[in-house]
Amino acid sequence: MDILGDPDKNSYRSLVAAVSYGIASMAMVFLNKAVLMQYSHSMTLLTLQQLATTLLIHFGRKMGYTKAKGLDMQTAKRIFPVSLFYNANVAFALASLKGVNIPMYIAIKRLTPLAVLIAGFFSGKGRPTAQVICSVLLTAAGVLVAALGDFSFDLIGYSMAFTSVFFQTMYLVLVEKSGAEDGLSSIEIMFYNSFLSLPFLLFLILSTGEFPNSLSLLFAKSNSFSFLVLFLLSLVMGIVLNFTMFLCTIVNSALTTTIVGVLKGVGSTTLGFVILGGVEVHALNVTGLVINTAGGVWYSYAKYQQKKNRPPKLTST
Repeated sequence: MDILGDPDKNSYRSLVAAVSYGIASMAMVFLNKAVLMQYSHSMTLLTLQQLATTLLIHFGRKMGYTKAKGLDMQTAKRIFPVSLFYNANVAFALASLKGVNIPMYIAIKRLTPLAVLIAGFFSGKGRPTAQVICSVLLTAAGVLVAALGDFSFDLIGYSMAFTSVFFQTMYLVLVEKSGAEDGLSSIEIMFYNSFLSLPFLLFLILSTGEFPNSLSLLFAKSNSFSFLVLFLLSLVMGIVLNFTMFLCTIVNSALTTTIVGVLKGVGSTTLGFVILGGVEVHALNVTGLVINTAGGVWYSYAKYQQKKNRPPKLTST
């Protein structure tokens, strides 16, 4: 019996998982931006995306299309803090897209590795390599330069994007420290994250007064065929993105998912200048985005080299 399985089949699966995540992630940014340009209620959009994910997995399990386990309260308690940070990250990221153009949004999100390094320093984690430190500092410098040349600067949008970075950092640190998602499949992680987010999101849209006005506007907008198609695609892509992200991490590694995210960001930044508008081209802004992108690519290379040079773990036989 071949324990390792077919190497070619495993390589093909890894490649498909990585490419699928890259395409889904890029498409999701533009779809959400397109929807939010016509429908500004980001919390309602996120609530509907999470509800669609929860119902799809639940009925898929009931009809035997997936082998994902049902709801377990002990698992739910264990994963709840992680889910809270994950969904806060998504919520603030969506809200920021209402006021920040796509190239600047991606540039700010690239600050996550810097935030993770700072969090690691205060939590007593080992010192990163010089290449990793320099690359994240270059990424941060690129954001600063790009922001100085951003004539469409929106303080609230920028604040939302930076808050999203904070919650994404807390999510990554908590997952690494607690191992809360260990032993769960990609579909099960999706289910718990979506299901546990619903009470929190419902409280938000009710307490902020977004609901029921958001629902009335949604029904009014549904008369537009183009909006309806975009909205339904955003619901579907929300499911596809979460699945491909968790699958890429499980099949490959968290590092691969990070690298794919950076490469996706290069394409999204380029397309963001010509698709959906909202970007006033300025030499300082473009220079900052180039510096930011170079820092992101350098960071990915530095992390790859760090992992490659790490001595293999010894296993007892």
